[in-house]
Amino acid sequence: MRMTLASLFCGLTFGFGLMISGMTQPTKILGFLDIFGAWDLSLAVVMAAALVVTGLGFTLVRRRPAPVFAPRSLWPTKTAIDRPLVIGAALFGLGWGLVGLCPGPALENLAIFTPRVIVFVVAMGLGMVLQDLWRKRLPSPEKIENATLATGSQ
Repeated sequence: MRMTLASLFCGLTFGFGLMISGMTQPTKILGFLDIFGAWDLSLAVVMAAALVVTGLGFTLVRRRPAPVFAPRSLWPTKTAIDRPLVIGAALFGLGWGLVGLCPGPALENLAIFTPRVIVFVVAMGLGMVLQDLWRKRLPSPEKIENATLATGSQ
């Protein structure tokens, strides 16, 4: 129950932050991306503030012996910039630049029921499902290693 309440609090805080910063407005995002037109620099201020808050948060959390609501910390171990990361980042940026929405603000904008946002969220969900199905078809590193050991080839 504590974990659910913590998740609810974090989600509400994030959504409220998106709303008060104007990041749920696609025109605000597109204005930031229009560097040769009427450039709106306010998103850069929001990003800089987010980096400061995140940096302070990570500094404080790393000093703790254990998380408050979990038995242990789950820090990412993968640090390589690989092909899936670059392709995913490019697709994210393309969608963000074309529509002015990313997943968080898009879900928050579902409350206004505009066809554009609904189409975006449906397409985003479909993309997630297709990516999941595709990854399930690809052999995992363990399967490749076991197949190599079974055939005796290297």
